[in-house]
Amino acid sequence: MADFLLEIGLEEIPARMIDGAREELARRTQELLVRENLIDGASTRAFSTPRRISVVVPGVKSSQADIREEVTGPSTKVAYKDGVPTAAAEAFAKKAGVSIDKLTKITNAKGEYLAATVEKKGRAAADVLAELLPKEIASIYWAKNMYWRAGKPERFVRPVRWIVAKLDDEVVPLEFAGIKAGAESEGHRVLHKAEVKIISPAGYAEALERAKVIVYSADRKKRIEKALDAATRTIPGARWRADDALINTVVNLTEYPSVILGSFDKQFLELPEEVLVTVMRDHQKYFAVEDAHGKLAPYFLAVLNTDGDPDGLIRHGNERVLRARFADAQFFWESDQKIPLKQRVEMLKNVTFQKDLGSYYDKAARLARLVDIGGADFDRPKHKIDRNALHEAAWLAKADLTTELVKEFTELQGIVGGLYARAQKMPAAVADAIYDQYKPASMEDQVPRTPEAAMIALADKADSIAGMFALGMQPTGSKDPFALRRAANGIVKTIVEHGLPLDLRILFREALAGYKGSAAEKKFVKLDEYEASVSAFFRERLEFYLKEVRGFAYDEVNAVLAAGTDRVTDVMARAEAVAKVRKSPDFEPISVAFKRIKNILRQANEAGKPPANEFKASLAADPAEKALEETVRQTAPRVAELRKKRDYAGALAEIAKLRPALDTFFDKVMVMVDDEKVRANRLALLSQMLNDFSTIADFSEIVTEKQEERRG
Repeated sequence: MADFLLEIGLEEIPARMIDGAREELARRTQELLVRENLIDGASTRAFSTPRRISVVVPGVKSSQADIREEVTGPSTKVAYKDGVPTAAAEAFAKKAGVSIDKLTKITNAKGEYLAATVEKKGRAAADVLAELLPKEIASIYWAKNMYWRAGKPERFVRPVRWIVAKLDDEVVPLEFAGIKAGAESEGHRVLHKAEVKIISPAGYAEALERAKVIVYSADRKKRIEKALDAATRTIPGARWRADDALINTVVNLTEYPSVILGSFDKQFLELPEEVLVTVMRDHQKYFAVEDAHGKLAPYFLAVLNTDGDPDGLIRHGNERVLRARFADAQFFWESDQKIPLKQRVEMLKNVTFQKDLGSYYDKAARLARLVDIGGADFDRPKHKIDRNALHEAAWLAKADLTTELVKEFTELQGIVGGLYARAQKMPAAVADAIYDQYKPASMEDQVPRTPEAAMIALADKADSIAGMFALGMQPTGSKDPFALRRAANGIVKTIVEHGLPLDLRILFREALAGYKGSAAEKKFVKLDEYEASVSAFFRERLEFYLKEVRGFAYDEVNAVLAAGTDRVTDVMARAEAVAKVRKSPDFEPISVAFKRIKNILRQANEAGKPPANEFKASLAADPAEKALEETVRQTAPRVAELRKKRDYAGALAEIAKLRPALDTFFDKVMVMVDDEKVRANRLALLSQMLNDFSTIADFSEIVTEKQEERRG
């Protein structure tokens, strides 16, 4: 057994792409070794810095085992004619690498066939890796690739500068992008410019740490957090503002990190914290510092890719840059206030929303119309929505796109509008709705705080999705250039967490109607497919939300989605009810029975034997048939009443009580009898049951324990 090391050295990789590429390299390498029978469940370790991604796999076999297997050839009827081998027999013998007289005969379910015993010599691990690993490296996904060798086909995120590939102390002779693998890596670009000889994979991390490169990203994270703590302790009562995303970014920007503490003029604290933190975090990658009360303090923390700043020159340079950025922000903040948001709405006519969908002024008009319509559904006693504030916020939501502050700091769109609305003494409901309009940015993000903000956010996202779908620009595969999946996820999350009774079908019908009579409408395509496309898209998003975010079982999700997807809160309530009632003893048997009903009806339909339009008691001759019909007749109104009250768990419990009558029916009654009237009548009873009791969940989608056993 040997340890295998692969390191790919590059020009600096964008920080956001490193984690995914590191894990993909580890996965591809391990899967290759397993596929080629070179490891048995080894634990792969992955490493990365801005200039390398690497993997170490312990326990690699020196070579593949020899394989002896029997292969099947053509049937003997084809292989011989009048006892003489045909061309088919000769071709099979040649392919198997044996003479014809070494071929044997086997008999299987299909008949008699030729067979041959083939011996395949195992290859050395180094040869296998040298041949196959370059293909795996080339297949790593990057959000953006580049060419860097004229006339050469390979593409990668950045130019490859070196490759280390070692199997213990042996160099694996692989080649990628014109770079031949060796044993020499590179240390820190500034602190250790010499090559680093890698003696063995086991000593890889230690060798690079001596060259001022910490290859474990987790170790760099610990080092950074410890340094942030130490620097902050020099300010009494202060603490650095936790930011997981920024931590991850600076980890992937450094190879040998250290931290410096800088300061800025207190006068800048007059600016809103959102502006100051955005400048520090998004533009400079600095950590904010706050006092014991959680208020911003006039300090910042910068993570360096070096071993310190003993003379304070780097600190001074960072302070100078930050001071200039803050001065710009202060100037924009003050100058923007000279034109109130309400006067900026007209300016939106010159700001393009999307080249085929018109300007942001057009979008603002559509939002105002859509929130007026949607607000009617939204307006319930518990929501207490301010309809005037909602309408005003819709018109003003995009006005900050004309401000200099947003042009300079695009991350602050919406937030700046909300801040300006507060500064201009607008109602809090208006300011908060503008501020929160882009929430949630992800499934981990908070939804808009107020009903008005939620309605603005929903209308904004629905308008964008409707326009793009009408243009035929819906997401396909992994491509989603307009982030429509994220917008749809935000709609689902907001509706659920605010408990809104919105109907998605109506919402998107009205969102599309907002484009009526516009220049954009002339560019719309396949409008007859619009509703079906949007419905299928949101079914997928609901499935993702219920499974991945809320953790419902896949068959529970399939069952409730099969019963309807238009009202998100209704879908959520039904999923919760199914998960709750599933534990009852009658639930699984009733699911099996409904599956059987669905199959019987499908087979009858395929055989051209449809059910009658309605069940007639006069045609029911069997007592079990009469008993089931009576039970269904008594149960259906109770289920309907409970469903109306949204007591789905109670309704499902009532449906489960059908089990005894159903069991007796299937034990005693033959549905598919020859008598056409009797058969059609019984099918009508089953069809009625399916229609009456599948409005909460399609029981036939539930996977029973026996089905799970068969899957296993």
